[in-house]
Amino acid sequence: MIFNSMFMATLAAILLTLAAHVIARVLARKLSWLPMVITALALVLVFLFVLQWDYNHYYSAAKPVFDHLLGYVTVLLAVPLAAMNFKGLPIKKLTLIVVIASVVGALLPMSLAYLLSLSHDTILAFATRSVTTPIGLSVADLIKAPLAMANLIIIVSGLIGGTVARFLFRGVDDDRAKGLALGLAAHAFGTVEAWQISHTAGRYAAFGLAVNGLVTAVWVPIFISTFSG
Repeated sequence: MIFNSMFMATLAAILLTLAAHVIARVLARKLSWLPMVITALALVLVFLFVLQWDYNHYYSAAKPVFDHLLGYVTVLLAVPLAAMNFKGLPIKKLTLIVVIASVVGALLPMSLAYLLSLSHDTILAFATRSVTTPIGLSVADLIKAPLAMANLIIIVSGLIGGTVARFLFRGVDDDRAKGLALGLAAHAFGTVEAWQISHTAGRYAAFGLAVNGLVTAVWVPIFISTFSG
């Protein structure tokens, strides 16, 4: 597929992506076990194949728009947080959970990368594993980790977390626990899946994503600079 202008290519990329998202959302409502994010990605690939549209061309057209939107969406997570009723919540326990998740989410993959004798840059990139893309890339820039590698790690970990969550939650009935776990472990992808479970799960996922991102953005650069110095 060839477009006469970058504007038309960008418009087509946006419409294609939105169509995949809408269809995936409808399918997820009818088939609760179907991960919406994975379905949307598969549909995009199918659309590109049917339209004979080169992926690199699609990516170059869609990336600038969705990069900007990604930052706005992260800020908009404050909306569900504002709607949360914090009265009676165990704030101290939630804070402890988030701090532990932040530390484990960064140090565990870094340790595994070290044990597997991966490069120094790759080990640093794994420090961003548990936070959403805009925050993760900012942290990666601060600690001098390769941005492309950090971006790949964040996306893949989010996809895996969002995909396996439904199966791991079969014995869990508390939507608050499901949402918080998804937000902490699978960041933006997990938050999308949490909203498919319930509004409560979605709000708690947004809480976990936002607070975990804030905590990680503070301690990881300090930790890396201290031990690298």
